[in-house]
Parts: sequence; C-alpha cells; structure tokens
Amino acid sequence: MLLLMDCLDLKSCLLGILLLLLLVDFLKHRNPPNFPPGPWPLPFVGNLFTGFGYQAVDKVAKRFGNVFSLQWGRERVVFVSGYKMVKDVLLTQGDHFLDRPASPLCSEVFRDFGISTSNGYRWRRQRQFSVGHLKQFSEGKKTLELHVQLECNFLCQAFKQEMGVPFNPQVIINSAAANSIVSLVFGKRFDYGTTDFQDLLQLRQESMLLTGHPLVQCYNIFPWLFKRLPGLRSGPHSKILSNNAKIVSFLKKEIEKHKKDWDPFDHRDFSDSYIGEIDKKKRDTEAGFHSENLAYCCFDLFEAGIETVTNTLLWALLYILNHPEVQEKVQEEIDSVIGPSRQPCSADRVNMPYTDAVIHETQRMANILPLNARKTNKDTTVGGYFIPQGTKVIVNLSSVLRDPSEWETAGYFNPEHFLDEHGHFRKRKAFFPFSAGKRACLGEPLARMELFLFFTSLLQRFTISLSPGKEPPSLEPQGTAILSPEPFTISASTR
Repeated sequence: MLLLMDCLDLKSCLLGILLLLLLVDFLKHRNPPNFPPGPWPLPFVGNLFTGFGYQAVDKVAKRFGNVFSLQWGRERVVFVSGYKMVKDVLLTQGDHFLDRPASPLCSEVFRDFGISTSNGYRWRRQRQFSVGHLKQFSEGKKTLELHVQLECNFLCQAFKQEMGVPFNPQVIINSAAANSIVSLVFGKRFDYGTTDFQDLLQLRQESMLLTGHPLVQCYNIFPWLFKRLPGLRSGPHSKILSNNAKIVSFLKKEIEKHKKDWDPFDHRDFSDSYIGEIDKKKRDTEAGFHSENLAYCCFDLFEAGIETVTNTLLWALLYILNHPEVQEKVQEEIDSVIGPSRQPCSADRVNMPYTDAVIHETQRMANILPLNARKTNKDTTVGGYFIPQGTKVIVNLSSVLRDPSEWETAGYFNPEHFLDEHGHFRKRKAFFPFSAGKRACLGEPLARMELFLFFTSLLQRFTISLSPGKEPPSLEPQGTAILSPEPFTISASTR
C-alpha cells in the first residue's frame, strides 16, 4: 500500500510540474490586449498543424477575418488579407512595416548581407544604390533593353531549334531570364548549353522548390531541434544551404574577375558600379559597401529576377494554351503595331494595350509570390487590432489579386480586367504582384521589360500549341513559397 501511495504521489508531482510548465508557458507567451484573434495554439508547437501556404491562410481568414494571428512555435505572427487591409500595411502605414524579418534559414544563407533581409540605414543605402543603377542602365544608357533584346533573339533561336517537336520550355525560358540578370550584374551572357550555367540554374530551381517544404518551415520554427538531432541535420534545409553556398561561390569568382579589369571611368554593369561605390563609401562602414556584400547583392538580384520572370512566362504560355483565342488577339496586335520582322521594344507597350493586359492578367492569376513578410518597427494598429513593435506580419498578396470586391471575375483568366470600355489599358489599384510601397521588388522595372519583350518576341515568331493528342495542361501550381506550373510540353510552329 505504501509503495502504491508513493507511486501516486510521484505521478501527482509530475503532473503538477507539467501543469505548472504549461501555465508558465501560457503566461509568458500570451497575446497582448487587443491582439488579432486566431485559433488556440498548442503548447510549445503553437499552430504548427494549421499549415503554411496561402491556402491555409485563406482558410483561417474565413473564420477569424482579414487580420488574424497564429503562433509558430514561440513566435506570434500576424496575417493580413484583402485589398483594404493589405494596402493599409504596405502603403498607408508602410513606414511602420518597413523592416523585413529574417527566418533562421535566411539568416544562415545571407549571413546578414545583401538587400532583401537587411534593415535600417544599410538597407536604405544598398537599395538606393541598386535602384539608381537599374534606372541609369535602363533609362539612361538603355543598356538593359539592348541586352534583353539580344536575349530575345537567342530565346527565339532556341525555340526554333526544337523544329516544331513537343518540348518542355522551362529550361530555355529559365536560361533567357537568367542571362538578363547575368548581363545586368556582369555585362555578359552564357550559352544555354553551358554545363556550369545550367548546373547553377538547377541549384537555384531546386532551392526555390524546397523553400516551401514542410520540413524547411519546421526548421525555421525549431532550428535548435534540427541542429541537435542527427536524423534531421541532413534535411531539405541543408540542401538549400549547400546549393546557395555554391551559387555565392560562383558569384564571388565572377566578381574577382571583374576586379582585375575594372576601369573607374567605364562602368559596364552593376558589379563595376558597386566596386566603384566601395571606394567612395569606405568611410561609411554602416552602409555596408564591401566585396562580401556585393556577392550577396548579386545573389539577391538572381533570386528575385530569375524565378519570377521564368514562372510568369511559363504561366503565360499555359494560359494561351488554355485560351487560344487570346493568343490570336495578341498576334493580331503584334502584326498591326510591330509587324513580322521588326524587333519589339519597350516603347511598343503603350500601343499594345491588349498584349499588356494579357501579361498583367497572367501575373494576377499566376500569383507567383502569394505571401510577403514584413516586421513592425514600432507599435501600431491594423483593422483596429494592436500589433506591437517587432511583430512578424505576413501580407496575403494572393487575397489582393483574387479579391472578389476588386476584380469582376476574380477566379478566372480575363484580360478585360485591364481594359476599359474603349479597349485602352487601365491600371488597377489592387494589382500587387511585386508587393507595394518602399519595400516592393527593386527589380520590377526590369521584370516588366523582360516579360513584355520575351512574350511579344515569342508570339511574333511562333504560334504556341498543345502537343498532338494532349489535353490542356493543369493550371494547379506546385510549390508553396513560389508558385510555379507543373512541367508541361508545347509545340512552337514558326509563323
């Protein structure tokens, strides 16, 4: 009997300790007053089982409204959906949400370098320089457009070499998009068949697909657990780290080549200009201008520019395969404005409202970057809820691009969304594919140029059709962080 009582006392003691730990955890991590509502979190793991993708966010928003919160491990995260609330975060109160949170994985990849994950004074100086350089080479010297036009020719040559036989266009389009960034950063291009070049692109694509893997999301919540358990150390997060280290190593080698023939009086590209800026800003150490940061700024440009343009163009091909009447209208406009032989240029855009509308509608429906993370740099309120300084806030860009109160046929591909009653192009206020505000994608002007020139060049010279006997490809995306189409094949016949 005494032994039984001792066991009961031990169990009661352990239960009491467990309940005390749960109470302490609850009190320590409870939400502040008037914090956005959300589902009740489980002890220690929070709302881990709610999911991570934009579909999961949409599901929770239907229950708790356009401003709600989840707890990922010990971290409180606020989600904002719908055009009005997202606009409030990105534009109206943009200065309060200007910081970018760095997940554990991002911190290991960027090591506090680059543009995308930096904040404060250094971010302002790095972004100001990068935007100024892009503007100089696109509006001043017109170098960027010449490079993109040249790449359009190589892209079309690669399509032509397929001789009308069904092929997967992903590798060719990815190579063209990558070369546009290579020309911006290093002033040169690679042949599509170059092994090192394709290996680099394969590493980048693999990392992008792995970013949305559930184990990667878990690593960002419990990094200490993954680093201590041998079975978890070699998960997809380690593959991302390995891939990105190889890409950064490649970039550093290219930068060293640039330094050897650098001319202070003739800046050929982004790297040349940045090397010159290192000398100018050597006393301003807080600005972060040094060779290591140059490599990661180049990495940022690669990461932001390649996958976005590649996937948008792939989605464009998918949509015209599913809507052949759209392709016919685009080709009629190309024939009317440009003709069969003249090289398309950026200036043609204003005279081609339907083509412009198709590209915009593709961006809206493709929804390539559905979620965008920010961090509050001061206490603020959104939708009447209190959000303290230092809180991670994720805006649901997908909910803006598909907001039924802003788009007449929100769930359907319809280029008429961007045309007025006279057939003229019209801008839409709820169009945020590159995010919005001061922290919007810095490569947006280049991406817009690439999308227009690549798309018009292809449809000027080819008619895209389904592979014989094939049904239209699925429009269901793959991935979580970046939404790309499932692999598909096309036939490209010369016009």
